[in-house]
Amino acid sequence: MKEVLRQEKKYLYTYEQFKRMDCRFGKLLQPDVHSGADGYTVRSLYFDTMQERDFYEKEDGLEVRRKLRLRIYSPSDSFAMLEMKQKQGENQKKRSLRVTREEAMKLASGRYDCLLKYEDPFAGECYGIMNLHCYRPKSIVEYKRKAYIAKENSIRITFDHEIRATESDFSLFSETLNMYPVLDPYLVVMEVKYNGFLLSYIKDIISAEGKIPVSVSKYSLSRSVGLHYLL
Repeated sequence: MKEVLRQEKKYLYTYEQFKRMDCRFGKLLQPDVHSGADGYTVRSLYFDTMQERDFYEKEDGLEVRRKLRLRIYSPSDSFAMLEMKQKQGENQKKRSLRVTREEAMKLASGRYDCLLKYEDPFAGECYGIMNLHCYRPKSIVEYKRKAYIAKENSIRITFDHEIRATESDFSLFSETLNMYPVLDPYLVVMEVKYNGFLLSYIKDIISAEGKIPVSVSKYSLSRSVGLHYLL
């Protein structure tokens, strides 16, 4: 199990603003080892309770809340990461457990007993929470990501765009998911993740675009669209 504790700030930019900032950060920071010239794909399957508790706690802005998801980077991946993100005031705690492709497919079908084979307490915690609160697969979200890293304070800056989702098919490893956009394709979500404090030159680049942090969740975007069509 891997654990990360950090602060996160999110900003919403136009594609033009993203290209300017991408150029600036590209000259100052190291690209993510997986990023390449055009970035990489992220695909996540989110779980929630029957009553959509995690979705509504996010919408209501509760200071303490969580998200449970499975994450892959390609349909051909041989594994997935089971992740729990917990909002605790200004901080975000993320814990991750690597599971096999076969186990991920079981989890995606609502079968959680495969977590009992792990000795890691985090696996047992996930098993207990997902069964006790009746968690079920709710949405798959996919997007393109460009990422940069600064070694100081473990700073990580990501740009996410072409955000799409589906709530009708939870085949996490499928090559042919039928997905729909949940955010204007000309908008980009930037996330700034750091420990302690943010370096001044990074602050200056961000503030130059005149944006303030916003509360935006890709899972909430997908569920908002889905629940809108149900009403």
